[in-house]
Amino acid sequence: MTTETKTPVTRALFDEVMVPNYAPGKMIPVKGEGSRVWDQEGNEYIDFAGGIAVSALGHAHPALVSALTEQAQNLWHVSNVLANEPMLRLAKKLTDLTFADKVFFANSGAEANEAAFKLARRYHWEHSGPEKNEIIAFNSSFHGRTLFTVCVGGQAKYREGFEPAVDGIRHANFNDLASLEAIISDKTCAVVMEPIQGEGGILPATQEFIEGVRALCDKHNALLIFDEVQTGVGRSGALYAYQKYGVTPDILTTAKSLGGGFPIGAMLTRGDIAKSLTIGTHGSTYGGNPMGCAVSEALLDIVSQPEVLKGVEDKAARFRKHLEDINAKHGIFKDIRGCGLLIGAELVDEWQGKSKDFLNAALEHGVMVLVAGPNVVRFAPSLIVEDELIDQGMAAFAKAVDQLVAG
Repeated sequence: MTTETKTPVTRALFDEVMVPNYAPGKMIPVKGEGSRVWDQEGNEYIDFAGGIAVSALGHAHPALVSALTEQAQNLWHVSNVLANEPMLRLAKKLTDLTFADKVFFANSGAEANEAAFKLARRYHWEHSGPEKNEIIAFNSSFHGRTLFTVCVGGQAKYREGFEPAVDGIRHANFNDLASLEAIISDKTCAVVMEPIQGEGGILPATQEFIEGVRALCDKHNALLIFDEVQTGVGRSGALYAYQKYGVTPDILTTAKSLGGGFPIGAMLTRGDIAKSLTIGTHGSTYGGNPMGCAVSEALLDIVSQPEVLKGVEDKAARFRKHLEDINAKHGIFKDIRGCGLLIGAELVDEWQGKSKDFLNAALEHGVMVLVAGPNVVRFAPSLIVEDELIDQGMAAFAKAVDQLVAG
């Protein structure tokens, strides 16, 4: 009888077996509960990263665990050859809670955006002719990692080495209406924007800009697509950020927090637009799978509650106060901005390019944060993170900043 020897699971194993497109930190998390995470050595961390704005209810929330467990004992997968109950219930809730009449389910934000861009082109191919195919996005935007979505995204570094790029895409400057007005035309089939640019540095659209984009789309008969992959599902303090701005898109994409950690994405749109995706024009093997939809339905029931959304605003103010106190001491931040619990602290000029240093220092002090490019420290915690954990974690983050400033 032989005893199987298990391979030690260490950070070194990543370098041995994984494609090197990521550079993960040294510690490996093994357990999460609420807004706390533990690594292999039993060290505890307070999580203000939220899996990059994904863990809307923290880790292992009882309602999500229950939904997943119950569904796992019944039905995992049937593909889109058949409908399933969790998918239909979730679609009904999303349409009841938003402007949309119709839903397409996918596995991620990139897939949801891919569907949105394809729908926009096909809609105008049917209604306006093939020459109305141009998509306008904004510089510094991020819409995913597929070839189509990196081409629409406004960051050249993500396209490098993957050219030739998809044709028919142009870029304007965010929060610069004149820049958009200069290039939008009757050839434009859609304008796509994040209400708050995420990877581009946590930059909220101004009210004037977002209203102006809507007006220009109406003038040129172009569809307005809101990428709410990062801003959606309560993160802004409204269920979706468009509701906070009072400006309604024609198509909206959502993912990340939608599954609370279980992979799921969705594209929402009006019924008249949805008609262009007829049978066979688009699909997703796993899109709308019962497991993801069951978890998402349970999450949506909680996040859509008015007291949870109000709590997002209150907790955001608490984070900002801590950041302002740190800044009063060190003058390290040029700007503290964002919306709800998507917060960015932009570093002053002398610290430009060093946001990763803050992430690493925070980790050493038991706090998980994010970056949004080289110059912005990002916070995207659970929407229900406890106030005492905010205070405890931000006190630790303050010590990390103290250490960095001291050199």
